[in-house]
Amino acid sequence: MQIARGLKSLRSSAQLTQSEVAKRAGVSVGTVNRYETWQDRAKLRIPTVKAIADSCGATPEELATLTDLVRNQENGWWMEHPAVPEVMDPLMSFEDVAAYEHVFANALVPGLLQTPHYALALHEAQEVRTEAQVIANKVDARIRRQAILDRSPALHLWAVLDDAVLRRHVGGPAVMREQIEHLIAMASRPNVDIQILRFSAGAHAAGSGGHFLLLGRDDERDPLSSMNVVYLELHRRGLYLDEPTDVHDYKLMFDYLRSQAADTTTSLDLLTAARRELTQ
Repeated sequence: MQIARGLKSLRSSAQLTQSEVAKRAGVSVGTVNRYETWQDRAKLRIPTVKAIADSCGATPEELATLTDLVRNQENGWWMEHPAVPEVMDPLMSFEDVAAYEHVFANALVPGLLQTPHYALALHEAQEVRTEAQVIANKVDARIRRQAILDRSPALHLWAVLDDAVLRRHVGGPAVMREQIEHLIAMASRPNVDIQILRFSAGAHAAGSGGHFLLLGRDDERDPLSSMNVVYLELHRRGLYLDEPTDVHDYKLMFDYLRSQAADTTTSLDLLTAARRELTQ
């Protein structure tokens, strides 16, 4: 998505048609269109990206940014992992280069904050006819994805969890107790903020909407290096949005959710109380 927007922006600045770019780059018009519309996202190739960008008069800095994006996508561990569905490839590529991730969870603990036992219970409930090894691979992929919270520079994760997330006992009391203890531990990290949206808050900014992620990186000096993407998690598929108006709407929604949720200190107290209830 970021690569596609960059290529389209370069062509627009050069005032060229897709046909003109294709002729200059030595590729088909269909190839230019696929790259600009973010199709075949797992099959982007550096030589093709460079040829298209060169044909639009890209600067060395712009070329370096675009090729780095493709290289990061090609080298990600998730590209070869048997349990990572194609729809998740872009999300992990975005997370790999994002500076921050904002998450609203209305029913389940977000993947970046799940324990292995919680993730296992989720997959066993959702895929009752799936072989144990396949489920184990899915859990492994989910836990490996969490490594982005340990990288340097660290990804800043800000999560707003609906009260329902704490009340749904996934895997039973012992699994939930471990999961909430993990949330408490994660909330103590400098790069993780967790807020609880209490039932008593009533109606909220997300309305009847579900789980969503907002990933971003802002670079005023190099617009091609900036990124803003919304990911909507659906059943067995995901929806990616990067139109400025869509991103703005979700940023505004998340800002309101943060204001409607308990602050981080109070939220830590709520997590502690929820853990205490599970030990009684």
